[in-house]
Amino acid sequence: MSTLAALCLALPAGATGVGADTTNPLDAERWETRPIVVVVPQDSDPLLAKVRAALKETAAREAFRERDMALFTVVAGQGRRNGEPLGPGRTAAMLRALQLDARGPATFILVGKDGGVKMREEGAGVDLQAVFDEIDRMPMRRQQQQQR
Repeated sequence: MSTLAALCLALPAGATGVGADTTNPLDAERWETRPIVVVVPQDSDPLLAKVRAALKETAAREAFRERDMALFTVVAGQGRRNGEPLGPGRTAAMLRALQLDARGPATFILVGKDGGVKMREEGAGVDLQAVFDEIDRMPMRRQQQQQR
């Protein structure tokens, strides 16, 4: 066995990039959900606190579910989808695709089912009701409501 092969076997998975998933997780959401992406440099950021507090309210949680939404957070570089870890490669791919820096500024992004960015705001000024209203104006959402 060559020295290089032995070295590669001795390294943990992902240390060489082998086996590391570097796909953008938003690609899997296309035509299925409307992702919200909240990127903050630290867990105590006011934007993250505002989104978490809003989603603790029953009406907001129901509105979130009803609109086929998924919550992606990146806190201090650690990505999650609805609370489940994304892994560093997938988190980095999502940040690259959205042209975001995990170090800040705090940013809120709404992605449509078509994969396009529909709303982008920096800071804690985002209002989830305004986000729901924006979604309700989207053609796919209006079509869905008419079919009910």
